[in-house]
Amino acid sequence: MTYQIRSRLRAGAASIAALAVLAATPAFAEEAAADAAASADVEEIVVLGRGQARQVQELGAADIALEVSGISPLKAIDKLPGVNFQAADPFGAYEWSARISIRGFSQNQLGFTLDGVPLGDMNYGNHNGLHISRAIISENVGRVEVAQGAGSLGAASTSNLGGTIEFFSREPAEEFGVEASGTYGSDETKRAFIRLDSGEIVSGGPRLSLSYAWQDADKWKGDGAQRQHQVNARIVQPVGDGQFFGFVNYSDRRENDYQDLSADMVDRLGYDWDNFAKNWDLAVDVAKIYQNQLAQNGGAPLPYPMAGLVFPGPVKTVDDAYYDAAGLRKDWLAGVGVEAPLNEYWTLKAMGYYHGNQGRGLWFTPYVTTPGGAPMTIRTTEYDVERYGIVASSTFKLGANTLELGMWYEDNDFNQARRFYGLADTTGAPSRGSLKFPKDPLATQWDFDFNTQTLQYHVQDTLDLGQLQINAGWKGLRVTNLATPIVSGGLASGRTEAKDWFLPQAGLLYRLNDDNELFASYTENMRAYESSATGGPFATTQKGFDALDLKPETSTTYELGFRTKSSRFQAVVAGYYVDFKDRIIAFANGAGIEGNPAILQNVGDVRSWGVEAAGTYRVTPELSLFASYAYNNSEYRDDVVDTSGVQPVVIAETAGKTVVNSPKHLAKGEITWDNGTFFARVGANYTSKRYYSYENDAEVGGFVLVDASIGYRLNERISIQANATNLFDKAYVSTIGTNGFANSGDAQTLLAGAPQQFFVTLKAGF
Repeated sequence: MTYQIRSRLRAGAASIAALAVLAATPAFAEEAAADAAASADVEEIVVLGRGQARQVQELGAADIALEVSGISPLKAIDKLPGVNFQAADPFGAYEWSARISIRGFSQNQLGFTLDGVPLGDMNYGNHNGLHISRAIISENVGRVEVAQGAGSLGAASTSNLGGTIEFFSREPAEEFGVEASGTYGSDETKRAFIRLDSGEIVSGGPRLSLSYAWQDADKWKGDGAQRQHQVNARIVQPVGDGQFFGFVNYSDRRENDYQDLSADMVDRLGYDWDNFAKNWDLAVDVAKIYQNQLAQNGGAPLPYPMAGLVFPGPVKTVDDAYYDAAGLRKDWLAGVGVEAPLNEYWTLKAMGYYHGNQGRGLWFTPYVTTPGGAPMTIRTTEYDVERYGIVASSTFKLGANTLELGMWYEDNDFNQARRFYGLADTTGAPSRGSLKFPKDPLATQWDFDFNTQTLQYHVQDTLDLGQLQINAGWKGLRVTNLATPIVSGGLASGRTEAKDWFLPQAGLLYRLNDDNELFASYTENMRAYESSATGGPFATTQKGFDALDLKPETSTTYELGFRTKSSRFQAVVAGYYVDFKDRIIAFANGAGIEGNPAILQNVGDVRSWGVEAAGTYRVTPELSLFASYAYNNSEYRDDVVDTSGVQPVVIAETAGKTVVNSPKHLAKGEITWDNGTFFARVGANYTSKRYYSYENDAEVGGFVLVDASIGYRLNERISIQANATNLFDKAYVSTIGTNGFANSGDAQTLLAGAPQQFFVTLKAGF
């Protein structure tokens, strides 16, 4: 298997190392003739979206296959420049922890699609989409395209301020075949995958692929499981030079959560501290003691006098650990469409899609007791999504011009509720489990119906004059949100609208010669408001909502870059500047389990600038090297000021502070060997310090992680592969901001990264 990374624009640059790489280009060019024979039978490593007038890269299925089986595609693209991905599990698929940011823009400010279907902002509280780890089985991902700044105008997204990530599935094969793999590894990880490709069922007839994946793993600390079943089906019917297609994807995911930590907890309790499960009796004792403390503070008799008032060591607060928590998600994603060249000059693409989701986020909370039962309840956040939409575009070739017109419409009904479920007064084990959808609620705190209507269109022209290519166009967008309370619970309801019918984008590509090119781009974008009771403008009190000076977040991005290639070497250098206006931040208000409404504030402008560079060098047909570096400087430009009173009051001194969860330095490197029989790869990833308070007085340190894989192909059909994640067992904080970000000081919003893990996968094909 040849080491492939198509468009691997890996990172960044105003560094001496990057300049040295570019300075060396002529020397590599002089080697071209001598290297031609050596590299003639080696598949070219395609890097950095050559021929594009914007910063864009593409990662292929062959590269993802070298990672541990079942890996999230988001973790696979972490090697690309400016991309910062963190998760608390080795696969990058545990959704409470999975976070990606690009150039200082957080996950809910990026756009995501799968085969053109919008995935929303892929946040944990999936109000407008679903996570890629549920949308498709990882082995069925054909390629991933990452645009750090100027995403495709046609991308169906209302959140892509800072970039777009587009996933594309593998097409059904033209010949009959079966793929299967089995994985076993650390913490009793077991995974199975099988895919059947029908080939042409009859000559010129349809082709079908059907896949199933199952995974079951213990948590790497504490007690609990992370399980998933997935089914993917896709059919293609060729018609002339075009095709009709349809797909249905199903996912049932159930995973126990890890305990959120603070820096103080890491110091006191260590990285391996987790929830109490399976020690139900200890969790009950801690909950009783907490209720006794509340009663004493209120001057009331102790409800549980035998439990006392002092937590058992090493517990110091009720939030140090809860009994258990979990995330449950069931999803159906389906679509039908057509891709057809109607004549030599006109191509039509159209697709209708549906997404249905049922989800629960569960916490065993000691803050609410069960009358006559346990000193706890199960607190849920409940999700039900019904989305329908259509995405369509037409492309016209008119001489040197390629004109594209497109539209996207979506109707999204989303119900979200906060409920409590009673627990019996038991010993040894709770009366309800954490991995089943609970029934018969004790109380409903709030319950809302949200409706979101989205309409987007775009117009784009590409003028190719040979040496010079110019792209220019714009998109228009209107998103209306309606929040209707069933049980308000004191949260906001009402209507919002984000609208801008002219968001321009322009790009220029100048080919200096066959091997070198310059590119530049300019992009304006807008992010629509979130329709949710746990995020966006409705996730606050009615008074807070009414007082908000609501303006949709907008960004303006400038990019300039240079690409070069020779027979053995490829490189890119790019710089960017981003103006981000009307940044809305949510201040965490108490412990996450309490579910208090967030405090929303408009912090004004954010400025980001940075440089990215990357290079790959094929030493021999078997051995290739890769190195990259990215620098990003993202800062808030204004303080947070409360202007509701007679005199303005500074709430947070954020001016000049670094944006939370935006490391200034990202560096990656890989060495890959593949001689057709034996293959191996080792990669290192450095992430610098990150802040998790808006005033930058709370931070987590930088770290280096090393992953490795090694494999052997017994023949063309059977191979065995071993993977190691966090090879040197680094203890570190991975995800930050799981419970939001505080104005200042420490907060229980961190997750520890997974320790050293090993996995072995056997793959077979027929």
